[in-house]
Amino acid sequence: MSEHPDPKIERLRNLKTQARLGGGARRIEARHKKGKLTARERLDLLLDRGSFREIDAFVTHRATEFGMPEKRYLGDGVVTGWGTIEGRLVYVFSQDFTVMGGSLGEAHARKIIKIMDMALKNGAPVIGLNDSGGARIQEGVDSLGGYAEIFLRNTLASGVVPQISVIMGPAAGGAVYSPAITDFIFMVRGSSYMFVTGPQVVKAVTHEDVTFEDLGGADVHATKSGVAHVVHDSEAETLMAVRRLLSFLPQNNMEDPPLLETDDDPLRMEAALDSIVPDDPSKPYDIKEVIRLVVDNGDFYEIHEQFAPNIVVGFARLAGRTVGIIANQPAVLAGVLDINASEKAARFIRFCDAFNIPLLTFEDVPGFMPGTVQEYGGIIRSGAKLLYAYAEATVPKLTVVTRKAYGGAYDVMSSKHLRGDFNIAWPSAELAVMGPDGAVNIIFRRELAEADDPVARKAELVAEYREKFANPYIAAARGYLDDVIEPRETRPVLINALEMLQNKRDANPPKKHGNIPL
Repeated sequence: MSEHPDPKIERLRNLKTQARLGGGARRIEARHKKGKLTARERLDLLLDRGSFREIDAFVTHRATEFGMPEKRYLGDGVVTGWGTIEGRLVYVFSQDFTVMGGSLGEAHARKIIKIMDMALKNGAPVIGLNDSGGARIQEGVDSLGGYAEIFLRNTLASGVVPQISVIMGPAAGGAVYSPAITDFIFMVRGSSYMFVTGPQVVKAVTHEDVTFEDLGGADVHATKSGVAHVVHDSEAETLMAVRRLLSFLPQNNMEDPPLLETDDDPLRMEAALDSIVPDDPSKPYDIKEVIRLVVDNGDFYEIHEQFAPNIVVGFARLAGRTVGIIANQPAVLAGVLDINASEKAARFIRFCDAFNIPLLTFEDVPGFMPGTVQEYGGIIRSGAKLLYAYAEATVPKLTVVTRKAYGGAYDVMSSKHLRGDFNIAWPSAELAVMGPDGAVNIIFRRELAEADDPVARKAELVAEYREKFANPYIAAARGYLDDVIEPRETRPVLINALEMLQNKRDANPPKKHGNIPL
């Protein structure tokens, strides 16, 4: 006997089918021909299979001008709801470019706002898949108001729940500022763009000819502006990268990050570390190799990999516990701190501190970058941001000085004086106001000027200075270092310290908020 559903149920089913089609089969096909996924297909990739629960599928706009009553689509250009990633709750919205170019109007914004409010109340991450032509011009100020309401929620949720933005198409004008407030921005190479004003406006105002890609493409934002944290070649890779990032993070600021089982021995010694730092202090080495040899299974999730590569930041685990790693990179600009490196690290530190992620710093820094470009660009202010971020952080802070720790940069890089909890050094460490060469030039300026053979005398003085001061033992004698260890011991020593610090309690003076030198 054939089933004849109730007409009301039939109507419901038809409406849901209509909602799933967004802007219609023809536009979906056009998306596929361009190699792009639909809003719903993206959610299927991002979330655990079968876990997505959609809400507000029946929402439509209420605009009456410019022929808008004939352009009503169920869902109004954004798919919203929740699901799970590795079994953990996340809230999501995915803009649908097949509906009026994914443009944001009042009803579209209200759907996103509802999801953000739910995420904040229930303490779970919110992930936005952005693919939008921007504000819906036909809705005027209602569209602009919708953006501002979203910006407000981004700000209120900041530091409370992780917020991740995935740019999967255009994000222009006001549409860029919601992602900019969120914690991490992912972009897809060749198909996603972010800019405040597009190429046509740029040409009209500044007479510059520039392409979408050169103005706001993924590589531009990953290397030059630092707006994008992670970039991949395809939508699928990008969404998998978001899943991986979330595995390191807690659900909210009241939780600790997840503790995972690991088969990597917490007592593992790594003999290769004993010889990784060259005897010649002017020679580089790759700090990422140090990180990989220390962390669980060599697994390091780098953030901002292509931006300011003279400092390295990212997530890893020690005995299953998430740590946020900040490391000077001697292989790039000798690991010097400049404007971009300081701001990159400061932002990462503040994220980790907000979400209870311990900080592990590998230090090999000759100082701050000199020169008029840096001074005029505000290196003082930028360096102060990094200093502020380290000083403000109350999570466990572990520091390993592998080689150079010179001048103000020694202070800044999570020193004992900034409430570092566990500060250690390798025997190759040099803690001093400046390098031996510069110090000798200043201290012995007159003697060198009067010497019969200034070159030979300087070499003697540099050797003496290095022997006396370019080592970790004076700092250790003062208690500024808690220990000097053999490099091979680094992993077990850090794991032990992390376990010791797991119940750390620290707080800053009561205040509304500090005034970070922005």
